[in-house]
Amino acid sequence: MKKKILAAILCVAMVGTMLMGCADGGSESGSGGGSSDGESKDSYKVGITIQSLSNAYWAGVMGKLEELLKDKGWDYTLVDCEDNSGTQVGQIENFITSGCDLIMVHPSDAEAVEGVCGEALDAGIKVMCWDDPMENTTANWVLDNEVLGQEIGKTAAEFINEYFTADEKAQVTVIGYPSTKVLKERADGIKKGLEDNCEDNYEIIAEVDGLEAPEAQTNVETVMSAHPDANIFVGVGAGAMIGANEALLAEFGKGKIPENYGVITTDVTQQQLDSLKSGEEAVRAIVGFEGSNLDTAQACLDMFERILSGEDFSSEKNIVRTIGPITDENIDKILEGM
Repeated sequence: MKKKILAAILCVAMVGTMLMGCADGGSESGSGGGSSDGESKDSYKVGITIQSLSNAYWAGVMGKLEELLKDKGWDYTLVDCEDNSGTQVGQIENFITSGCDLIMVHPSDAEAVEGVCGEALDAGIKVMCWDDPMENTTANWVLDNEVLGQEIGKTAAEFINEYFTADEKAQVTVIGYPSTKVLKERADGIKKGLEDNCEDNYEIIAEVDGLEAPEAQTNVETVMSAHPDANIFVGVGAGAMIGANEALLAEFGKGKIPENYGVITTDVTQQQLDSLKSGEEAVRAIVGFEGSNLDTAQACLDMFERILSGEDFSSEKNIVRTIGPITDENIDKILEGM
């Protein structure tokens, strides 16, 4: 009888040890999500929390990413934290509880979600951050926002140098969102790009917020009321471009915007591309990323697969995205993937 009891105890202990081994491994090297040994699965469970789906760029890319995830047959949940870090922490907690293989976070406030992302890693879940070089992640898919800003500034400088002189300076408005760290870096880069590439032919007359288009339009209209000669608008994203362009269309009308007025920002949305393609609006140039919404969504999915395959990012977890200008030569191809 004692032997039977001992055997039963040993059996329970072995099962417990096996279960502990399955649950262990929440390190940054990425041993969670059911793929700790690097073996692939037919399907994964992914939780995605986005800063704001009111942003046209994010909405477009996430729409294409959803299509790709459905095609692969993966189980996913995509939520919008409405730029509220407390909400986003709760969303990540729900992803942990639901047993996701991978969590992707686009942080409202990266510091605010570091702790809960650490909890995800401890639970054996892989974590990818889009935009911020976070600590408690498996890998970060990031832009060098100062470099991106400098490229926007350089592109704007090319336009300014064509139309303005030291005697007749461009009146520049910078449309940013300094409460978000990466966008402040981007706006600072824009100013550096202008400074490095312009001749003595511009002055910054205003800096306003404009993450979303309605806010940008209202603030640009206010600037134009106070500064009737305001003519160049540079910004950190799609909302800045769309809002500024709408303000100028309201002021002048389509096809009537003076040729020395211009809007230059980044992001890639259908509305931005259509405005650039028309040649009758204020959009003069866009600094883009991988290409179309589909191109960016596919590049994001490729990152998911790299992380879930068990790739080791311990030596360099910040994977920098590509940037490049959208021109007459490549705009039609990009439009195909929107």
